[in-house]
Amino acid sequence: MAQPLMPHATASWMVDNTALSFEQIANFCGLHILEIQAIADDTAATKLTGRDPVRAGELAQSEIDKGQANPSYQLVMAKGPEQVRRTKGPRYTPVSKRQDKPDGIAWIIRNHPEVSDGQISKLIGTTRTTIAAIRDRTHWNIANIVPKDPVTLGLSSQRELDAIVAKAAKAAGIEAPTDSRLEGDREAFLEHLRNERTAHAKASEAAHAEAAGETTPWGFADPFKKN
Repeated sequence: MAQPLMPHATASWMVDNTALSFEQIANFCGLHILEIQAIADDTAATKLTGRDPVRAGELAQSEIDKGQANPSYQLVMAKGPEQVRRTKGPRYTPVSKRQDKPDGIAWIIRNHPEVSDGQISKLIGTTRTTIAAIRDRTHWNIANIVPKDPVTLGLSSQRELDAIVAKAAKAAGIEAPTDSRLEGDREAFLEHLRNERTAHAKASEAAHAEAAGETTPWGFADPFKKN
């Protein structure tokens, strides 16, 4: 779903200049409703300068009027100017996963303190201001942040995480930790395949033998059958 070029600044303007509900603003801007609440309460990490989406050509005034008249109405974004594609800097993260970023950042800070804010910023796709706020526990939503593995959250791959941890450890002159979570999985998987193959072979032999009349219905050889 399309969203404003500057969602937080747009949300700030809509909070100050319209009677739209927080949910309507959150849906239009692609933000979590708690972020809208923080903007409205002036508890966000930084005070945002509002950006008028009507003047930017991203929203018609008639859409705002419809939304104000009907709280369940979802605003439809007008076709705005083509957005500039980012070529460098933090990675793009789908809207559905953005609310998980603080949890992933907190996990890295807790488990790998040697990783720099710059490395975290590039890996997760966030700002150093956000990382600093989580480090010193001044983030607006710190009470609800639960450290979670960014790989599990889908914010990065295991290879990317291991790479920055190893690089940070080398720079700090410490031995990089070894991830042993997958040790033994390969052997266990191969053993499982071998057992499945053996069971399949036995079942196939029993089926052929029964079809040839060489076994009883219970799978044992018929002692009365003549060769």
